[in-house]
Amino acid sequence: QLVESGGGWVQAGGSLRLSCAASGLTFSVNAMGWFRQAPGKERELVAGISRSGDSTYYTDSVKGRFTISRDNAKNTVYLQMNSLKPEDTAVYYCTADGSGNYATPSPGKWYYWGQGTQVTVSS
Repeated sequence: QLVESGGGWVQAGGSLRLSCAASGLTFSVNAMGWFRQAPGKERELVAGISRSGDSTYYTDSVKGRFTISRDNAKNTVYLQMNSLKPEDTAVYYCTADGSGNYATPSPGKWYYWGQGTQVTVSS
């Protein structure tokens, strides 16, 4: 089970930190990722992190603004989002995959999913 928290409303230029707590899976053997889906758009991979946390992936639109990290002792993955823009508005989903591939853009390739948390950025 993956449970996200930390979403909400923020003005453009602001920051939010999303958290995702995992249970019922061996957290440290799973690559972790954050997807987002805006209304009328496909779900897209925003960021991914390897099992150890040594390697990360970011989609181009968030590079330099978002940071993904994980704490394997706490079974938690984070997404720090800075300099938020209205186009970042979406439902953000935490996801996990035991294959270890942290940069797979296809949602169907990820096995575990959270329920999602809404992020709204106003201009």
